[in-house]
Amino acid sequence: MKVKLLFLFACFFMLADATAQKKYGELANGPYKKLVIRGAMVLPGHGGPPVGPYDIVIQGNMITDMIPFDPVTAERRGATERVTGDRVIDATGKYVMPGMIDLHMHLRQEPMPIEYIYYLKLAHGVTAMVPAADRGLDNGMSEAAKSKSNAILAPRLYPIWGWGAKTNYDQVFLDNPANVKKVVAEMFSKGAHVVNVGDLGWNQELLGAVCKEVTAAGGITTYHIPPNTTSVTQAVDAARLGVTMIEHHYAYAESSLDRSVQDFSPTYNYNDENARFGQAGKVWSEANRERLLNEVADSLVAYGVTMLPTRVVYEANRDIIRASSLPWHKKYTHQALMDWNGPNPNYHGAYHYDWTSDDEYNWSYAYKLWGELIYAFNKKGGRVAYGTDDSYIFATPGFSNIRELQLLRETGMHTLEVLKAATYNSAKTLREDKLGLVRPGYIADLMIIDGSPLYNLRYMYSFGALTVDNDGKMFRKGGILHTIKDGIVIENAKLMEEVEKMVAASKKDGKISAMEEPFVIKKD
Repeated sequence: MKVKLLFLFACFFMLADATAQKKYGELANGPYKKLVIRGAMVLPGHGGPPVGPYDIVIQGNMITDMIPFDPVTAERRGATERVTGDRVIDATGKYVMPGMIDLHMHLRQEPMPIEYIYYLKLAHGVTAMVPAADRGLDNGMSEAAKSKSNAILAPRLYPIWGWGAKTNYDQVFLDNPANVKKVVAEMFSKGAHVVNVGDLGWNQELLGAVCKEVTAAGGITTYHIPPNTTSVTQAVDAARLGVTMIEHHYAYAESSLDRSVQDFSPTYNYNDENARFGQAGKVWSEANRERLLNEVADSLVAYGVTMLPTRVVYEANRDIIRASSLPWHKKYTHQALMDWNGPNPNYHGAYHYDWTSDDEYNWSYAYKLWGELIYAFNKKGGRVAYGTDDSYIFATPGFSNIRELQLLRETGMHTLEVLKAATYNSAKTLREDKLGLVRPGYIADLMIIDGSPLYNLRYMYSFGALTVDNDGKMFRKGGILHTIKDGIVIENAKLMEEVEKMVAASKKDGKISAMEEPFVIKKD
């Protein structure tokens, strides 16, 4: 009896904690004992078409009920009172879908406030993300803990751990496949979940052992395959060895070559980023297209690897002038990002200081063939997931999340498949089975959009998109009105106001980059 009472008390306090309302000034509120989103059309997340309208009931941080109000169901049910709660959001004519999960992005460093990234991501529907340890792993884990408890207003965070992070083993010990089990156990005892295996491609035995143990421990591996080890491990090798997800575009074209290595320039230096990224585009022109879209795609599907394209971060390579002059840079791109975007040989990703028309041609070709591979992989049953790799190379947080959806659509994937990649597929890849769907029993990580993203993905930008009414009068529609994370309702317009203030302050003493200089009006 005593044990039963203790169990009931524990359940009560867990429920009380889940529904304990947190206040974030004008920016957000919740979770609520009972939140109702009334009259919403629902995009479930698994690739199915819109359905509704529904009254969605959220208690604490969980979706507990979805009551249909389509005409047929309403006629069968007869007259009934609508469900109500502590807060009711009228979502008539709006669309609800799961929050997006960004499986690869960067938080960057000061002087850019970390809230700048959080707010832009949330305002564009991102409720979970996998950040690189730009500010250090200890900081990343601390921020993740604060986000988990909702002590801060931020998406869920799953920081990337390097191999052997937070252990004291030397490089020789870490390089020995016999020690992998011990290293993984220690890393996961300290909170690891996402492990970067980018430095292990030189040794397939080691890479395979790490992937096996991380998976067995309940985690996932992420692999940016560097060009300096593709002579040993290419994309198909990585898939065969059990890598969870392959980031970016590397090592796919290399897997289809008629030789074992690409035709590097004789003067190539991997540490020269201008040469590295230039050659990374050129290798696609060496690919055996037939082999790539069939044998390589079939093998990737068969081995079960997830493809994480992050196309948006490389878009500047095919048109640097477009990327550097995007309309939101002035108002919403922090000056620190503009400075880091370059061109500047001293910063990673700022390599466009000798970027030629041939480089842009090579990358335009690469985008086309890369897109064909993504389409073929998806069509054959492969899992395409979602990430941005911002904040690099003119990919501004939040805005780049919507642009990534557009670039996945550019491959030929249906918009429903694109949204599935950003939600359900990414949740499965992350091994978070209660995220990624709008369904009772799932966590209330959602977004409410003013318009259907199936009609226009640009409705998901904070500024929406232009359209016309029945009289032909032009007006702007869209925006994600509310992002809901863990049952907390966020006022996205207020977040964007805060971002605007941060950016304005950052630009007071902003420098003019070499890219901008020819276009600045000089004062007399």
